[in-house]
Amino acid sequence: MRTLQCGRGELGALQHASARRGGRSVGWSVSSSPRVLPATPRRPQTSVASAPEDSGTGTSPSTSAATSTYDPAATASLLDAVLPTPPPASSTSSSSSSSSSSAAAAAAAATPSGPPDPVDLQALVKELDRLLAAAAAGEDSGGGSGAQAAAGRRAEADAVALAARGAELGLLRGYGRARAVPKRSYTLEELRLNRIEPEQLLSPKDTQLNSVRDAARLAAGAGLVAAAVTQQWDAGQVLAALFGGVAVLTADQVGNGGGGEALLVDTLGRLLRPHSYGARVAAHEAGHLLVAYLVGLLPRAYTLSSLDAFLRYRALNIQAGTRFCDSEFAAEVAAGRLKASSLDRYTCVALAGVVTEYLQYGVAEGGLGDVRQLDAMFRALGFTQKKADAEVRWAVLNTAELLRRHAGLHAELAAAMGRGASVGQCIALIEGRLAGCADV
Repeated sequence: MRTLQCGRGELGALQHASARRGGRSVGWSVSSSPRVLPATPRRPQTSVASAPEDSGTGTSPSTSAATSTYDPAATASLLDAVLPTPPPASSTSSSSSSSSSSAAAAAAAATPSGPPDPVDLQALVKELDRLLAAAAAGEDSGGGSGAQAAAGRRAEADAVALAARGAELGLLRGYGRARAVPKRSYTLEELRLNRIEPEQLLSPKDTQLNSVRDAARLAAGAGLVAAAVTQQWDAGQVLAALFGGVAVLTADQVGNGGGGEALLVDTLGRLLRPHSYGARVAAHEAGHLLVAYLVGLLPRAYTLSSLDAFLRYRALNIQAGTRFCDSEFAAEVAAGRLKASSLDRYTCVALAGVVTEYLQYGVAEGGLGDVRQLDAMFRALGFTQKKADAEVRWAVLNTAELLRRHAGLHAELAAAMGRGASVGQCIALIEGRLAGCADV
């Protein structure tokens, strides 16, 4: 089962997982590939601060903000993958039509009905938790083929269908109902007018874990020196210990992608900085989960530490993060027919973690892997630099608007996730706080 995993350092839309590390800036350079673009379907709108267009005279843009309203139906979509229109039904004689209608009605009456509709929100989220647990069990069995893996895929599809039905019934009022900012190409000046500095947001530097990693290496070196002195090691024993440590680190990098080191550093970070580091990770993942739910992507599972991820998935190369029911997205990617709406949704979800950290702390630390994977996806889709920049800037602005609008809900969600709430319980919390909200 292919999954999209967004976490502090990983987004698996094209790859299953990615280690969370690094501190260098990441550009949005992509290959050029012109395309013929269809129109984007209409979406709900909100207003954003907009900078005036540059007249081309060389003067700097005005810093005064204006309200911009834009009809996204007139905006070209980012991809040219449009499914063919089904042919119209052929006309038949009235007797044949009547006979066919009668046969269809009889078949419908004889066909067993689907599962009953949930009676309330509590029953719905309980069933969602059951289906999501079955989907996770199917993936944990190894994915691919096999009865358990197939059952997991069916459970995921049933969970997505149940969430959609819950939205139709009005039980899931916020699922996929986020009001988006107008879809168009924004300038860097317009992002700054909306209190967003892209340089600090799109270049995460994990200073907290880097300092913990440096401290761990220093402690290991001091321990080696202490052992050599107290045990009176000769030069050969010291060299053997050094080469042994290097060999272990190299084997971890080759075999686990550095997962063993990441597990150790993440655990030390939680022990040494339980409030600052742990709270930051919880806020990061809560941002992913909340934005995904609001834009219509069903969360499936989450972990808040490398140790939790290892205990759950029994793999060192998977770090903490949030997973989603993304089979439809995977099928679109595999078929080469990725919808513009799907791309918009996943770009917002991928950037939700770094946007969360930027809004709360003024700079993003985790999520470098998210940015890299998103950049890789744009390259794989053949996006030009202009198209990639336009998609990212809109997604950053839209995601920041969602998180600002629901800042209190986000804080409660992060606290609930820190206590180990299930995905269903998180959804119940979201829906409870959105009750009576006129601006989802």
